[in-house]
Amino acid sequence: MKGVLWALLVLVVAGLLIPEHARIPVQGATASDWHPQSFWFEPWGASGVHKGIDIFAARGTPVVSAVAGVRLYQGELRLGGKVVVVLGPKWRLHYYAHLNEPATPVPLWVAKGRQIGGVGDSGNARGKPPHLHYSVLSLIPLPWRMTTETQGWKKMFFLNPVDMFTSRGP
Repeated sequence: MKGVLWALLVLVVAGLLIPEHARIPVQGATASDWHPQSFWFEPWGASGVHKGIDIFAARGTPVVSAVAGVRLYQGELRLGGKVVVVLGPKWRLHYYAHLNEPATPVPLWVAKGRQIGGVGDSGNARGKPPHLHYSVLSLIPLPWRMTTETQGWKKMFFLNPVDMFTSRGP
């Protein structure tokens, strides 16, 4: 039992040490393609607070994985529409929503920069300008990030994706 706990600890620590170096997940997008203050904007529809950024582009523009990681989910959700979820470095989930179509099939291991879908308006974005909703969720709580804002306790899990981009360009 002790060996299993040590192995688990090593696995968790190793995941935290892997560098992230995230890239903008819409091919050709720059910082001018999203509103810089859209992360944690309220009021925001059914979720109350916007826990990601919306990157606007033409329908079908390639959506690429911002980081290398393991695809955990590919399918449809009521609000997100067609989505892909990738577990990346530092035990963070990268959530790509409102896809026009996910790439078929998205492999289990996704390399950084690999196309995983196209920009769309699926889910609760139907009828709105095509965009990618991109959120990053830490599986390891970061309690020092909590605030007194609306749903501020969730900030220990949701990270501003813009802060993670290694460059402002593709």
